[in-house]
Amino acid sequence: MATPHGVDRSGVAGGTGTQSVSAALNELGDPGKDAFPFWDDSAGDFEWVGFTGADTPTDGAFVVGDGTNLVLESGATARASLGASATEPADDVFKIIGSADGTKKARFEVDGVTAGATRVVAVGDRNFTIGKHATRQVFTGGSGTYTTPSACTRINVRLVGGGGGGAGSGTSPGAAAAGSNTTFSTFTGGGGGAGQAGNGAVGAAGTAAGGDINITGGQGGPTSGIADKPGGAGGVSVFGGNGPMTYFSTIPGNAARANSGSGGSGAGCSATVAAGGGGGAGGYVEGLITSPAATYSYAVGAGGAGGTLGTSGDAGGAGGSGIIIVDEWYD
Repeated sequence: MATPHGVDRSGVAGGTGTQSVSAALNELGDPGKDAFPFWDDSAGDFEWVGFTGADTPTDGAFVVGDGTNLVLESGATARASLGASATEPADDVFKIIGSADGTKKARFEVDGVTAGATRVVAVGDRNFTIGKHATRQVFTGGSGTYTTPSACTRINVRLVGGGGGGAGSGTSPGAAAAGSNTTFSTFTGGGGGAGQAGNGAVGAAGTAAGGDINITGGQGGPTSGIADKPGGAGGVSVFGGNGPMTYFSTIPGNAARANSGSGGSGAGCSATVAAGGGGGAGGYVEGLITSPAATYSYAVGAGGAGGTLGTSGDAGGAGGSGIIIVDEWYD
């Protein structure tokens, strides 16, 4: 070993030798073997670790213990000793290896970057998951508490209020019911109005408020005349599915599709009595929530019941219930 900074203990086996700082450093038991001294607290003196590397320093080589001696290693051998992958990643790949399982790896490739350009990946001050697919929760009825999934970074909420019921036909039919409001946090899709009996009457459109997009529901269709007339169609929501207009006859109104938020249609008539008007559709709200809270209260609006039949008439169709759709993202 060329001119080490240490103590020369060369000499015959078991001897003390001459001490110097300029000659070779050898182990007492083997005068031809280079060694490193280290202080052993338990023994209270210097101990010696053999070194089998070359005397000339090698560029890119590391001094590593092999369990017996200190040796020189480089390349794949040195990476393996350090717990790294034995295969060197390409110049355009940054690789992460699992701390518990070395077979699990992730890499970032930059082949798509413009030559000479630098792209910056900025990490926001929050925890997030890379590569997790978006998820969705759908609420079709009732009320309760929505819980934001772990590591979710934003949610997009869509909802519609319940549709109004269509009016019954005949003399003195029973009143139809309006749809109920659908709510999520501060978003509110108003329920559609009840269908009305009588010439030209319409079910009111449901209101919408609180979102990035707020669309009022469609009005219920009116009736015209009093004899042999169809019932008015239900108002149409963003999701469609309204109760269609009835035939020119005394038949019941058509119910709207469940969770459509659209209105039911009014009942038709064939005698000298009034047909029923269609119920209004619920309002539609959509909004993006970034950095969502842990929980939100919600309620899905019910569809309004159709009006009961009057003398010589028939019953109106029920309005469609509302719905809440929550899409969740994680990156």
